[in-house]
Amino acid sequence: MKLGFDSKKYLEEQSKYILERVNNYDKLYLEFGGKLIFDMHAKRVLPGFDENAKIELLRSFKDKSEIIICVYAGDIERNKIRGDFGITYDVDILRLIDDLRKYELSVNSVVITRYNGQPATTVFINKLERRGIKVYKHVAIEGYPADVDIIVSEEGYGKNEYITTTKPIVVVTAPGPGSGKLATCLSQLYHENKRGVSVGYAKFETFPVWNVPLNHPLNIAYEAATVDLNDVNMIDPFHLETYGKVSVNYNRDVEAFPVLKKIIEKITKEKSEYQSPTDMGVNRAGFGIIDDEIVKEASCQEIIRRYFQTACDYKKGYADKEMLTHSKLIMEQLNLKETDRKAVTPAREKENKLRKTNDKDELCWAVGLELADGTIITGKNSTLMDATSAALINSIKYLANISDQMDLLSPVILEPILNLKTKILKNTIAGLNCEEILIALTICAATNPVAQIALNKLPDLKNCQLHSTRMLSKNNEATLGKLGIDITCDPEYSTHNLYYNN
Repeated sequence: MKLGFDSKKYLEEQSKYILERVNNYDKLYLEFGGKLIFDMHAKRVLPGFDENAKIELLRSFKDKSEIIICVYAGDIERNKIRGDFGITYDVDILRLIDDLRKYELSVNSVVITRYNGQPATTVFINKLERRGIKVYKHVAIEGYPADVDIIVSEEGYGKNEYITTTKPIVVVTAPGPGSGKLATCLSQLYHENKRGVSVGYAKFETFPVWNVPLNHPLNIAYEAATVDLNDVNMIDPFHLETYGKVSVNYNRDVEAFPVLKKIIEKITKEKSEYQSPTDMGVNRAGFGIIDDEIVKEASCQEIIRRYFQTACDYKKGYADKEMLTHSKLIMEQLNLKETDRKAVTPAREKENKLRKTNDKDELCWAVGLELADGTIITGKNSTLMDATSAALINSIKYLANISDQMDLLSPVILEPILNLKTKILKNTIAGLNCEEILIALTICAATNPVAQIALNKLPDLKNCQLHSTRMLSKNNEATLGKLGIDITCDPEYSTHNLYYNN
């Protein structure tokens, strides 16, 4: 992979900048936007970015920090999904806590925002508390965010439970946007000031990158990633007016800034040090870019990937027409086409060829997988395995210089697995998926050295690009994600079934 970003340089710059901000207070509440762990968007648009860079950053001052995780009760009630993992927000919080503990980072608590006794949320609270996780419940505040007098009073933030913290840096994070991170930070500022603590607020949001041009593909890719929020990048007018310098922010932060500044000044009873939304940020990602052309190309590819994702979400009913239209307009803004993703055309051509030779009433399905050397390997569905599994097997055979005519998978192994799946477990979809085919390959490798050679090539698929002419099952998405393969799909189902698709 060609590198456009220096992660080490970024971490050094970022750590130094955050610690400088902390020195101004006894305690700093640091709102972390985006993903704290496995920031795959940043990794894709900034080749060379470590998806766990934020964790490494926190580890550098782990003795000085603790973490609060926020989640909006409404997101739990409607089973909101974290797209890159295909899991609901409540499950993602459990995963996040486990991962943070693995990195020896201190998790203070989970805050349920806008809680009003919602039943599924109450069950989740019970689950956390009975596993020893401290949970705080914050209510919706009437008139938020406009009625500052109510918000900054005992009838506003005063109603929220005070979260006891002991470290100078309190990181406030969440599974996704709209979880109440800012409100939690401001609520804590209110309670800390009542206790006489010198406390500040700052925001760590990777995108948009404030010191990269407004219409740079890197910042446009952020719009593509947030079509569900309808975020729009814009020049920070407050920063331009105060300092005469151009910086990039997005509409929600710019619109909220006057009220946010007023709230902070009412809490602290002092004039705010912040003159613009950009002032509040501590992000230094722009200083880690070492090759702008590589970043531009990667960002364009991410915009195409996001378009396919939105189109599939629309097909599934998760996205509305406005979101899909917005994605299309972003593509047109940069004159991008679906086929600019290299694996798309070979996959579609493979499916079209299958259709011409298929006289049965079944859906043809093909996959194209672009390898690191630019070679594109295809796969098709069959009664033995689905198209994604076929593409994986064909790819590792190519990487291991194994003849396409040689069978890696022994019928002695495959037949019992297929029998278990269809006759005993009564699965209506017979073809083996990615996970099943890799397990079968692992078993074959115990007695077949050639299969072992092929299996050893699986790590070489990391960062490869896959396109499927049909939407993938959750199982296949998860397996490909673990292999580090980036996927896109045409917005078509792999079967005619309404229920038996995943």
